[in-house]
Amino acid sequence: MTIRSVIGAAGAAIAIAIAMPAAAHDLRETVTPHFEKAIPNIPGKTLSALIVDYEPGGTSLPHDHAKSAFIFAYVLSGEIESKVNDGPTETFRAGESWYEPPGSAHLVSRNASKTKSARLLAVIVHDSGEKNITTPHE
Repeated sequence: MTIRSVIGAAGAAIAIAIAMPAAAHDLRETVTPHFEKAIPNIPGKTLSALIVDYEPGGTSLPHDHAKSAFIFAYVLSGEIESKVNDGPTETFRAGESWYEPPGSAHLVSRNASKTKSARLLAVIVHDSGEKNITTPHE
């Protein structure tokens, strides 16, 4: 094998490695931390709020929530399709909400529209210091 072919193969491998994560994460969602505060009358617990903005057709990867995380989700605008654990896939419109028990698998979370954006508020009660509220679903 010549040095030229080794360099070419290495360059191709690097290009693929760089391109694949970008494609895999082109989900057209933006998660913005909005609020986080220790709950004074529940030692060891924190209340966090996140805003999830979905572009048209945007989605989240399937993920699991921490065993300490109780989640309340409220649709601020648009329509969101959601499937938690082995429940049905449901569509929630602006003003509607659902909850996710601790340790849930959130298998579907996406914008129901291919032409309009959607926005979701997630309010989470979790163990203070918990850094991994979500992990990829296996």
